[in-house]
Amino acid sequence: MQTRVCRIIVLPGDGIGPEVMAEALRVLQVVERRFGVRFEFHEDLIGGACIDRYGVALRPETLERCRRAHAVLLGAVGGPRWDDPRAPVRPEQGLLTLRKGLGLFANLRPVQTYPWLQEASPLRPDVTRDVDFIVVRELTGGLYFGRPQRQWQNRRGRQAVDTLRYSEAEIRRVLRVAFELARQRRRRLTSVDKANVLASSRLWRAIAEEVARAYPDVELRHMLVDTCAMQLVRRPADFDVLVTENMFGDILTDEAAALTGSLGLLPSASLGRRRRDGTGLGLYEPVHGSAPDIAGRGVANPIGMILSAALMLRYSLGLPQAAEAVERAVAAVLAAGYRTPDIASTGTTVVDTTTMGERIAAALEESDGETADKVPRPSGPSGSR
Repeated sequence: MQTRVCRIIVLPGDGIGPEVMAEALRVLQVVERRFGVRFEFHEDLIGGACIDRYGVALRPETLERCRRAHAVLLGAVGGPRWDDPRAPVRPEQGLLTLRKGLGLFANLRPVQTYPWLQEASPLRPDVTRDVDFIVVRELTGGLYFGRPQRQWQNRRGRQAVDTLRYSEAEIRRVLRVAFELARQRRRRLTSVDKANVLASSRLWRAIAEEVARAYPDVELRHMLVDTCAMQLVRRPADFDVLVTENMFGDILTDEAAALTGSLGLLPSASLGRRRRDGTGLGLYEPVHGSAPDIAGRGVANPIGMILSAALMLRYSLGLPQAAEAVERAVAAVLAAGYRTPDIASTGTTVVDTTTMGERIAAALEESDGETADKVPRPSGPSGSR
């Protein structure tokens, strides 16, 4: 039988991006041996590294290579070297251009807590126990892309404007992804908005009610974003799937990281149109940033990047068994007490970035595909188009 070949564009980016990416690729090399697939990795530049070499945050030819690939793996972008808000080119522009250029409109961020990491969270164990939800964040609309967006000065001083704009089509398509996802899980969907203040949120809520008619088996509830922020730290286990607009999703998912104990643990998948089998081109990256303060010190947590690679296996490559095996390997290493410094606690073994990647790769190599414990695993949309 001919070995299946998957073309992956690798964008390590800035800061700790190259360090965590190296460990994800290490794990994927084990996937090749165990699951009869071959990866063609093609590395390119994005963000500050691309600005330094080419003067732009993302080259058009890089975007075109990404369009022709099966999937894109991204480390992180940004850093203090490129933080001048007056600069005409900034690293984050590369990420936004990539999402827009690939038509990636739905960002999935799974949040699960591990029983072995309860001490890593600043919240009480009774609050973080059994947390398992996914945030679906709209990616291509809202304040980040609305026009006009500018600064100016007049006789009253400096002024600025950002425009929060959404179309019916943008809202409807991301809601469908969220409803499909809820249908595969516990059939509870929370739509987060600010409908008591924002016209865009009132439109969002109205369309959510319309889309819900096609999903009578899914319970829909609406929640204001400030209430949601409070409930995420009071009763997070009540949530199943949350769906919200771009900026709200950006903020709420960083807050949700506190439940797990570290941003370094959280993966994400940015998806566009899906094929009938649920797969399609996607961008996979950890939720954390480039963390330039710890870059090069070997202390970055690679788990978020490794779990992002697992999401790639599931959502773009149609390899759910491989994805589950990677997730089980991560859980096994954490259960054995290995920790990077961000999640270390008394009685655990602190390891560096490379050692954590090696441990997870070894656990994947040695696993027999079975596990006695329940390991939290993300679910994804199937057939949403």
